[in-house]
Amino acid sequence: MKVWFNPSKAIESELTAIAAQTEGFGPDFVPGVRPADPKFGDYQANGVLGYAKRNQANPRELAQRLIDAAIASGRFAPDLVTLSIAGPGFINFKLSNAFIWQWQLDFSKTEDYRSGAKELKNGRKVVIDYPSANTAKQAHIGHLRPMVIGQAIARLLDFCGADLTRDNHIGDWGTNFGTLIMKIKRDGIDLSQLGDDALVTLDQLYKDGSALETEQPELRDISRNELVLLQNGDSDNTAIWEQIVEISKVAFDKLFVQMGVEVDITLGESFYRDKVERIYQELTEIGLAEESDGALVVWHDEVKKFARDNERPYPFNIRKSDGASNYASTDLATVLYRVEELKAEEIVYLTDARQQDHFQQLFLTTEKWFKSKRYPLPEMNHVFWGTILGSDKKPFKTKSGESIKLQELLDEARSRAFDVVTEKNPELDETERRNIAESIGIGAIKYADLSSNRTQDYIFSWDRLLSFDGNTAPYLLYAVARINSIFRKVGVDPEATIEGASPIETEAEQVLARKLMGFVTALELTVNDLRPHFLCTYLYELTSAYSSFYNADKVMVDDAPVKARRLILCARTRTVLKTGLELLGIQPLERM
Repeated sequence: MKVWFNPSKAIESELTAIAAQTEGFGPDFVPGVRPADPKFGDYQANGVLGYAKRNQANPRELAQRLIDAAIASGRFAPDLVTLSIAGPGFINFKLSNAFIWQWQLDFSKTEDYRSGAKELKNGRKVVIDYPSANTAKQAHIGHLRPMVIGQAIARLLDFCGADLTRDNHIGDWGTNFGTLIMKIKRDGIDLSQLGDDALVTLDQLYKDGSALETEQPELRDISRNELVLLQNGDSDNTAIWEQIVEISKVAFDKLFVQMGVEVDITLGESFYRDKVERIYQELTEIGLAEESDGALVVWHDEVKKFARDNERPYPFNIRKSDGASNYASTDLATVLYRVEELKAEEIVYLTDARQQDHFQQLFLTTEKWFKSKRYPLPEMNHVFWGTILGSDKKPFKTKSGESIKLQELLDEARSRAFDVVTEKNPELDETERRNIAESIGIGAIKYADLSSNRTQDYIFSWDRLLSFDGNTAPYLLYAVARINSIFRKVGVDPEATIEGASPIETEAEQVLARKLMGFVTALELTVNDLRPHFLCTYLYELTSAYSSFYNADKVMVDDAPVKARRLILCARTRTVLKTGLELLGIQPLERM
């Protein structure tokens, strides 16, 4: 018996082919297959209704004609799937227990899921722009989301077959360097003597420099000049800049290891400093860019939201009036480089929601520019997110009002998790408790972020994210550990093939088996919308279904075939949970 890895896509494909040879259906018919209400079946095709309406046909008659053709084709074996009409022309598909059980047997390992999921991106060349931290600044809680969300999306894209490049597009060429270099020169700072806390010192130097500029506005001209000197290749400023970048790299690499962040290339804004002239030239040649008060800008008058209260929308400033490049300049050069050199078909950007206008203008400018020059236009997606809030529903900060440093947050997570683990398992030696606390603490922070719809704000709560109840990392991690303990007790390797199992029978077994098959749909939904909370919700629902199954159906029974099939369901749940958690950047535990 051969079953489909992704029933939804398989049904869509089969129906499309059958409809092409069925009277009454044209080439524009799309079946529109999606998961169904469990009361009616496993999947539903709702495309007949809209198609019939457009063509002034009877939807139920068309639906019945398509069902008859599908059954006659032999592609829908009656012992595997049942087709029926519902309502005004929906087609329901109910998978048999035999299909569902065979699916569990055919797809048992992470690599099986990876092989099946590859069709979602199918080798598409994707560049993901993350985590893109700014140099010369300590990482704070605001850097948490690009690391966590970016890492999860990158892993998902890779798992689903993308030919992926992770580009750490660091901010190493901005206005802040003028201020920083001014302050370093003014104070005669030797950056090579700063030691382990070099980035902390750089961060403070920038803050002090900014305060000085406020007190003495004439210093701003000096800072601007230092930036222009840097961008024009001045040797002294370049040497200072190189030290700043290296200090920042060392500090962020340490954080990346702790957070599990992977990057393939690091091409910051500075990499594009000799590439922006082409941007100015091409956009001017095609009439897209023009001079305005000394700056070079692109107008998008058709987008009224950019106007705010002005008569005309704000322009997209691609070169400052002093001749210096800016984010827009380097972002445009970056798009061109990624298309020409990295052959990107899709580019994913990750920033907070405050940069939505910038990216809308970037995408619009790129579209007009590329179409004019007949360059291949990539799909461009802006993955943005809301703010992490404290219990007072204001941006999460320290009591003194400062941004919480990311390293301090991670250290506190480990400490709090260690206290929880020690309270629950005081008999474990300290090394094991600390290893468990590492996974729980860091995993809990990641999961609290990922399980929230990224475009919304969420409230940071230590009690909630470290809870072993509800939709949390500890709850999911404990489920994996509990399944591991079952296999230790029976002396069976959960990765090994389990023979002699009878097909599923009980309601709890059927519910769990169907939920396991839903992993495919969860992956597709998550990758299509680039919203990790869809996967988190699925993993939580799977864990809840497993708990119901475990409470309803005893695994350690004397009947060997029943015991074998329940162990198989335990093993499949373990595989899907582990795979899902790893995709989210969370390390599962053998025991807790």
